[in-house]
Amino acid sequence: MNLNQLKIFYLAAKHGNLSMAAKDLNITQPAVTKGIQRIQEHYDVMFVNRFGKKLALTDAGEELYGIAEKIFEMERYAEDGIREFQKLKKGHIRIHASESFGAYYLPSIMTPFCKANPFVKISVNILFTEQVVQNIIELKNDLGFISYPVAHEKIKIREILEDRLVLLVPPGHPLIHKGPIDPRELENQPMIVHETGSAPRTAMDKFIRDNKISVNIPLELSSNRAIKKAVEGGLGVALISRKVADEEIERGELVAIPLSDQSITRKFYMVHHRDKYISELLQGLINQVDRWASDYMEAVS
Repeated sequence: MNLNQLKIFYLAAKHGNLSMAAKDLNITQPAVTKGIQRIQEHYDVMFVNRFGKKLALTDAGEELYGIAEKIFEMERYAEDGIREFQKLKKGHIRIHASESFGAYYLPSIMTPFCKANPFVKISVNILFTEQVVQNIIELKNDLGFISYPVAHEKIKIREILEDRLVLLVPPGHPLIHKGPIDPRELENQPMIVHETGSAPRTAMDKFIRDNKISVNIPLELSSNRAIKKAVEGGLGVALISRKVADEEIERGELVAIPLSDQSITRKFYMVHHRDKYISELLQGLINQVDRWASDYMEAVS
């Protein structure tokens, strides 16, 4: 069906007048007449009876008019929806993030953004860094947050945060009252660590090498939650971002002790596809990330 011809028929039937339909469509009255003739010829069905400039619908015309009315009502809905996107009132942003950033940092970023953009849908998936990067490459998300830098010709990456690590211990641990911990005080301490190859484990291994200390590693775990539970259970201590344990620290279940050597940190990075179109809505979120990171670093420094 030719939608242009259908619209001519619809407006002519709606007004019951050829000249009014022509005015709405910004075309001539003969063009309106020709459009109606063509749609009738195409289907070999009479949809209208013409009495001078006035029109009367046949039974077939009444049926077609009802269908056309629904079609063009949906067209209006579509135009209204697009205008909402243009005004940045609607949208859908897909975010993939590694565990630490997605679970513990990202909520603080999203809360003000969502409040300021109540009709924007946000989807967040927590994945391994490798999966986040692969999905960026395949354009399966709009923005990613990862725990270590990755080089790839199809992605743009930049550091957004460098956070210091603290020593996490259970209440009553002998190190609590010593103030900032000298790395040498960790000699032979049982340490609960992330799995080999992870960003936190890489940072900890470098810290141990640089300070020439040896530690016992009774347990390797792949999640922050599991590490916190192991420390709480007295199985050892852990080097971890304080942000990751804020809730447990506030409840008194764990204690964070600063390190005298503040060089042990972990970094987080924001990534997106190099050819990704950055809409104003997405740029607004990126700006929110930058503002949050600046405020966060100022608060912990």
